[in-house]
Amino acid sequence: MVSARNLVFLLILVGFTVFAMHITAPGRSNLTPIESMLKDTLAPLQKGILHLGTSARGWIVFPFKMAFYSRENKQLKEEVDKLKGQVRQIKEYELENERLRKLLDYENDNKLQGAAVVASIIARDPGNWFGTFTVSRGLADSVKVDCTVTSPAGLVGRVIAVSNHTAEVLLVTDPRSGVGCILQGSRTPGILEGVASGSGTLNLIHLPVAQDIKKGEVVITSGVGSIFPKDIPVGEVESFYKESSGLFKTAVIKPYVDFNRLEEVIILTGKVQFPEKLPAEGDNP
Repeated sequence: MVSARNLVFLLILVGFTVFAMHITAPGRSNLTPIESMLKDTLAPLQKGILHLGTSARGWIVFPFKMAFYSRENKQLKEEVDKLKGQVRQIKEYELENERLRKLLDYENDNKLQGAAVVASIIARDPGNWFGTFTVSRGLADSVKVDCTVTSPAGLVGRVIAVSNHTAEVLLVTDPRSGVGCILQGSRTPGILEGVASGSGTLNLIHLPVAQDIKKGEVVITSGVGSIFPKDIPVGEVESFYKESSGLFKTAVIKPYVDFNRLEEVIILTGKVQFPEKLPAEGDNP
C-alpha cells in the first residue's frame, strides 16, 4: 500500500515532469511517446480547468459589470431628462416670443406707443374664471380704474381696482360687465353682457326685434360712454333669439379672445383711437 508521503512525492514528480515537458516541448518539433501520451491525457483536464477559470472569472466580473451598466444607464436617463427639459423650455420661450411679437405688432398697428402698457396675468380665481383676474401693472405704470384692457385678438375688459403694482380686471364675460357695442355690418347698437353660466360666451342684448341678424356678423365697440374706445373687435354672432318681452332680440356672441389661454394683455393708459377693421386672419381662437 502506497503511503501518503510516497503519494505526495509521486504527484510532485509527475507535476515536475509535466512542467519540464511543457517548458522544453515548444523547442522541439517531435514529442516523445510519453510526452504525447501525457499531452493527450491532460488535454481534457486542461480544457476543463480553462473553462472553469473562464466561468469563474465571468461570475466574479458580472456584478461589477451590472453595477457599471446600471450607473451608466442612470446617467444616460438623467441626461435625456435634462435634454427634454431644455427642449420644453425652448418651446416655452418660442411661444412667449410669439405672443410678445403679436402684442408689439398690435401696439404698432394701432399706434399705441406711450398710451398703453403690456401686463402679465399673475392671478385668477378658479371659481370665477371668466369673471376677473389680476395683472402685473398698477398706479406706478399709469394704470387707473376704468382703463380699457385689450389683446391682439380683441376686447378683454376694464380695470376695476388698482394698487401700486397690480390691477384687477373685470372681463367682458362677467355678468357684471356692460359694454356698448354695434353690429358692424348694420351699425345696429346693443349692450354686450357676460353670461352667468360661465360658458365664456357673451350676449348682445336689446337689438330691435325687426333687425335682420346674420350668423358670423362682427361685433365691435360703439365708443358710447367714457370707458371703451370705439371700434375694438369683440367677437362674432353665433346665434340669436327673441327676448321674453317680444320687443327685442338677443344675439349670442363668441368672443375673439380665448380667455382660457390668455396670458398677457394690453392696458390702455391714454386716449387712443382704433381704426375700424376686421380682426386679422388667425386672431380668432
